[in-house]
Amino acid sequence: MPTTVAAPKTKTAPAVEKDFLPLQGTDYIEFYVGNAKQAAHFYKTAFGFQSLAYSGPETGTKDRASYAIRQNKITFVLTTPMRPNHPVAEHHHNHGDGVKVLALTVEDATSAWEETTKRGAKSFMKPTTLKDDDGEVVMSGIHTYGAACRSLRGQRRLGPDESMGGVLRASNGFP
Repeated sequence: MPTTVAAPKTKTAPAVEKDFLPLQGTDYIEFYVGNAKQAAHFYKTAFGFQSLAYSGPETGTKDRASYAIRQNKITFVLTTPMRPNHPVAEHHHNHGDGVKVLALTVEDATSAWEETTKRGAKSFMKPTTLKDDDGEVVMSGIHTYGAACRSLRGQRRLGPDESMGGVLRASNGFP
């Protein structure tokens, strides 16, 4: 005679797994493009983005130029190489204009990198602390699919102007 065995009744809820990568939001999206100045102009004219910052030869970054533009909570960084034998140029040659980095904000970029690489993610940037006179920020990164990467930025510990060396804020004017 067949019998049915019922699961024991418990009064405790099942254990909830802790989120190993609690994301706080998107910091920025970086596009590798053939002409960053023109692309920034297009996004500002067509979609209402505003100039945020610039980095390039005029600010001491000799190998590339990047324009940061923002609309509300969305920040794009448009980067173009200054010479043909540069990783940005190679990526652009192989893939055309497109997203290279999706930068996500996390509480602790070192812990986020450790947790994701422990689970099999391939690293493209070990945790690195960027410092200047105004403060510091920890960045790390992992490869995702294709040629795209995810950058993990920890909480900023910066002064009131939030500058990082080699960057012109929009209030200083762009080239």
